[in-house]
Amino acid sequence: MLDATTAVFTPTNQNSVVKPYILSHGTLECRSLRDSRKFYEEFLGLECVRHAQQAMHARCGIKFSIVCVEVGDKVRPMSVLNHWGLEVDTHEAVDFAYESAVKMKETYKIGEITKPSNRHGIYSFYLSDLDGNYWEIEYYDGSVHEDAFDFGDRFDNEGAAK
Repeated sequence: MLDATTAVFTPTNQNSVVKPYILSHGTLECRSLRDSRKFYEEFLGLECVRHAQQAMHARCGIKFSIVCVEVGDKVRPMSVLNHWGLEVDTHEAVDFAYESAVKMKETYKIGEITKPSNRHGIYSFYLSDLDGNYWEIEYYDGSVHEDAFDFGDRFDNEGAAK
């Protein structure tokens, strides 16, 4: 499990034009902040704050948040390749989340739910929420974030293995 006290590091961006010190947020769309907030807090376990009439922040564990913007029926569903990942502590926690998603599908208006499986070294499943946004509930023995960057580039800019 990632230790929140070590979740911040000094970026190696001295050669870039923009020199950010943190990736602070991303955005997604929803039909109703009220309905989405219920799902985010009660099912996904995210902390939410409504900072604007049409928007709220959602976060979990580190200083990065998702800004959820209410757009009503103009919401554009995402594909499973565009998803948000939530790491859990154990393989069993993934199974519990999957079983809960199946049981609570109607309660939270959950769409597609894939079966848990091992992909690229991670045990996980995906579900789409009431707005067509995808979430991956995953377990990895280590830190996905740390290992990805510690391993470094495995492929060049053309996609060829190094």
